[in-house]
This record gives sequence, structure tokens and C-alpha cells, in this order.
Amino acid sequence: MSQLAVTVIGPDRPGIIADVTEALAGTGVNLEDSTMTLLRGHFAMMIVCAGPFDPVKAALEPLRGELVITVRTMGPEHEHAPIGAPYMLSVHGADRPGIVAAVTRMIAAAGGTITDLATRLSGGLYVLTAEVELPPTAELETLDRALEITAEELGVGVTLRPAESDEL
Repeated sequence: MSQLAVTVIGPDRPGIIADVTEALAGTGVNLEDSTMTLLRGHFAMMIVCAGPFDPVKAALEPLRGELVITVRTMGPEHEHAPIGAPYMLSVHGADRPGIVAAVTRMIAAAGGTITDLATRLSGGLYVLTAEVELPPTAELETLDRALEITAEELGVGVTLRPAESDEL
């Protein structure tokens, strides 16, 4: 069995999850990790599963056309060892290009890693939420100030706070 990455993107409709997962189950695939969401009326799914490459690709073939589907073999699993304490990052404000790039650059500059990130545009309001891990060596005051400056430049609000265990 190979470790596979399956991506599915297409216009939303009832039954996409059932269609894809039934096709995968028919090949004996075990779903290990997944994320599924709606993005502007389009459905997006990413699945990591263990199964046979050719049968999985063939089983998903009838769904192609309306859906863009990719199947690829993944290399060996890389265990994510937490680098430090978990934090929740939230950004909100008027939509404009560069918000994600600027804010995530500040996290990277502090040696942090982002373990989950979602954005949503609702009217003119842009909202970003992220789970972040920061190493013990990260200077939180410096990062907070850098995020404040970046937020002022972007015209958005930003909050970085320790994550509660039930938030993750």
C-alpha cells in the first residue's frame, strides 16, 4: 500500500464527499487525514490515505470532468514534532492583497510554523484564523510589535494569543 495524496476541486453540489469516499472505500483505502471546505461556491478536499495507486486513480475516473482530481504518491511520512507552544492568530479588516503574505512572514521570521490556516471574505471584511506554533526562543514582545506594525500598514486588526487545549 502506498501513501497517497488525493485532491478534489469543483463546483459544490450535494454528494461530492459521499461520491469520492465511496469510490475510495471500494478500493480498500483507509482515509487517514483530510480537510474539506467550501471556497466561493467550490468544494475543495485534500485527503491523505493508504491504498493502491492505480486502483484509486481508476476508481475516481468517473468523477473527473465535473471535478478536478489529482492522485499522487507521497514520500515517507514526516512526523510533525511540535516546535513550541501553540497560539491562535486572528486577523480581520478590509480586504486587500498581501494580508496573508505579510502576516505569515512575521510568524516565519520569529521561527514559528503555521499548522492550520483559514481565510474568509465576507462582503468587504477579510478574516484570517491560524493555529501557530512558536519556539521557546521566540521573543513574543518583538513578534507582537512586528505584527502590530504590519497590521497598521495593512489597515487590519491582529491578535496573537496562547491557544487553549480545546481550541486545537
